[in-house]
Amino acid sequence: MLFQVDAHAAEPIFEQIVFQVKGGVAQGELAAGDRLPSVRDLARRLSVNPNTVIKAYDTLHREGVIVRRQGAGCFVSDAPSGLADAERARQLDQLVERTVTEAFHLGFGAGEIREAVDRHVKSVRFPGKNPGKNPHKNPGKNKNANKKRSSA
Repeated sequence: MLFQVDAHAAEPIFEQIVFQVKGGVAQGELAAGDRLPSVRDLARRLSVNPNTVIKAYDTLHREGVIVRRQGAGCFVSDAPSGLADAERARQLDQLVERTVTEAFHLGFGAGEIREAVDRHVKSVRFPGKNPGKNPHKNPGKNKNANKKRSSA
């Protein structure tokens, strides 16, 4: 996987790393069990402080995206989100509200926003045959988100 950070972006570098890992998983570039680069290696490749990579990996671990194995490194998790359905729905609503609000202020109309969302939904590799089905929902529960480069 190719990691890129933009030191001049408004988004902090650790958040750029977090989003790229999440995007890699969503688009099928990273699969459950794939090993991420070591903190030292990724920091060196991106020319960033190792604490920045640690903060990104801590965030990914806390959110359940990766798991840590003592002495072996960090790996993409195969476990679904541990959040309750109501909390996951709340977070989704917040993400969508923010996206729609920002797009509105950029001058986009409802149709353009829907097209953009559809385009991105189609780029995600959802497990199973139904691309609209949530891959992280437990089936037993209630049925009713100046560039530097490195390849890993």
